[in-house]
Amino acid sequence: MTDNRATGNTFATGDRVAGDNTVSTFTDRRRLQLLAEPDSGGPIHPLHSIRPLPDCLAAQSATSGALSPDGQSLAFVSDRDGLPALWVLSLAGPGEPREPVRLDTGPDQVRQVSWSPDGRWLTCLLAPFGGEQTRVLALRPDGAEQRTLAGGPGGAGTLGAWRPDGALVGITEASRRGGGASTAYAVDPATGRRTELATGPAAVVCSFSPNGRHAVVRVGRRGTRQLLWVDVWSGRRVPLLAEADATVADARFAAGGTRLYLHTDSGRDRAALLELAVTRTGPRRSATPKVVAARLDADLDLFARHGDRLALVWNEYGRSEVELLEPDAGLTCALRAPAEVVTSCAFSADGNWLLLGAEGPTTPPHLVRCRPGADEFERLAPTEPPSWSPDELVNPVPLRFTTEDGLELSGWWYAPHGGLGSGPTASPAAQQTDQPTVLWLHGGPEAQERPTFAPLLQSLAAAGVAVFAPNVRGSSGYGRGFVNADNGELRFAAITDVAEAARFLITAGLADPNRIGIAGRSYGGYLTLAALVHFPELFRVGVDICGMADLETFFAYTEPWIATAATSKYGDPDQDRELLRELSPLHRIERLVAPLLVVHGEHDTNVPLVEAEQVVQALRERGAAPGFLLFPDEGHEIHGTANRATFVREVVHWLTNHLLEADSQTA
Repeated sequence: MTDNRATGNTFATGDRVAGDNTVSTFTDRRRLQLLAEPDSGGPIHPLHSIRPLPDCLAAQSATSGALSPDGQSLAFVSDRDGLPALWVLSLAGPGEPREPVRLDTGPDQVRQVSWSPDGRWLTCLLAPFGGEQTRVLALRPDGAEQRTLAGGPGGAGTLGAWRPDGALVGITEASRRGGGASTAYAVDPATGRRTELATGPAAVVCSFSPNGRHAVVRVGRRGTRQLLWVDVWSGRRVPLLAEADATVADARFAAGGTRLYLHTDSGRDRAALLELAVTRTGPRRSATPKVVAARLDADLDLFARHGDRLALVWNEYGRSEVELLEPDAGLTCALRAPAEVVTSCAFSADGNWLLLGAEGPTTPPHLVRCRPGADEFERLAPTEPPSWSPDELVNPVPLRFTTEDGLELSGWWYAPHGGLGSGPTASPAAQQTDQPTVLWLHGGPEAQERPTFAPLLQSLAAAGVAVFAPNVRGSSGYGRGFVNADNGELRFAAITDVAEAARFLITAGLADPNRIGIAGRSYGGYLTLAALVHFPELFRVGVDICGMADLETFFAYTEPWIATAATSKYGDPDQDRELLRELSPLHRIERLVAPLLVVHGEHDTNVPLVEAEQVVQALRERGAAPGFLLFPDEGHEIHGTANRATFVREVVHWLTNHLLEADSQTA
């Protein structure tokens, strides 16, 4: 096993210096110049020494689509100018040229946009440097009359549902002064006047009744969600779920307002669509929700409603399946998905169009529309399809294995072209291989690795490194029991899942046991550090991207509204202090011997920068020379297209330097 004390290099981006003996600068956002530490003696490999990366690094994306009520315009978020911004596209007739217009909302990154039902307002969620202190901005569709409705420095805003007449919009506001609570309001975008709806952890306004008198607000910590029926006039609140045990909780009023559609996994393992009868004063007494749509093999991921018609998006082991449902008529119609994963779904105001957000391994996030029931999609944004051929990228295949305690796990296998497991069935090799492999671990943990657009994983495959992206216990997409299987002290089993994934690849003949790397982002970064200190013999190199190193300091320095919502997942920082300490990789850092690259955004207040700095400092104190890639203009995620390209190139550079050496070193 290679020791990081001999081969590590340290660097940073921008003008920030990551340590007294680090010398690194950005000359122009297109080229990162790496210089060795004077005392490290470590080799420096120039960027041109690694294999050319695919064109997907420059791909544009389009997300969060919102159609105007008249169907003539589309608002969306795109990074076509380098950072996520708000764009509006006029939907001209078929064959006519279309060019979107960017609305100036200031320097902050845009995460989300919605259009008021009366067409008079846009609301968008802004994130300075992509950080967590978000704010909700209202503006006219031409960009005029901008007004902040919630959030800003020292707090955070969340965008919720509109009242059907467009006069009020649901927003949530949290602040550091208010601790971990969030308060949901109905807000007039013209005046900023507010009406309080409910207060609780992670509050979100899900829906308003047709007459605007009632609202549904989701509250609760992670894994303990509840839906509240709120009388906007009197302030009366009634719980809608029998137990506050949901990991998924959303709601929409049906036409007429006498029924409520509940999207939840409360009281069941798989997220489904339920129907609850309601009156003007709340849920009918003794009324129990009726199942409208449920599956044993899939979670309901998204749903949309227009009149009596529903659009449902199912998540079956990572891939999306779309169907139309008319519950009263008992009619169901399956639709072809525009890509492997559907990320958003909405009807136009007249119900004549279905707007879908989608992406896949060879297709960046994009927006399409189709006639309900039709299989022909009209691409809306980005207006041009990708410039590369899909054959240039890798289509991952699913692999499954069973852990020692009998739990079935699965993941996605990215094999280099011509590499092991790249055939149509991706069957394991019959004998041992020298194929270098990286385990990639997603964030969350209540997220899921799916066949989405992943430039880093594609670039590793292009460089000759296979990637296995497992969904360890705690991931979503496999039922509520699986999501909760890593809560509290059960997290040790999730850490062991990472080691079992590596051993599975070795046993199956898909990975060289002496050339396995590990990398992950956010919670995946935490798992990377945890696996490196618990199972140092398995991994030759690691990359920690904005991961938690010490759960005690994470709770102390993250935003209070994030900390409050996370206690049900990780443990309480006061009551479970010893458990959090035992789960924290930093307290076993002396066992970390693989060369480690640490990546972080300076404006990250979700997993604060102190988590990265502690790891780097602890390793340096032990004579190691970890890599440190710091983005001074990013937060918890790397959204700038130039920064993303740098990130991918440097991570590929770090991993290939240690995994593609001519002579494999043994542990």
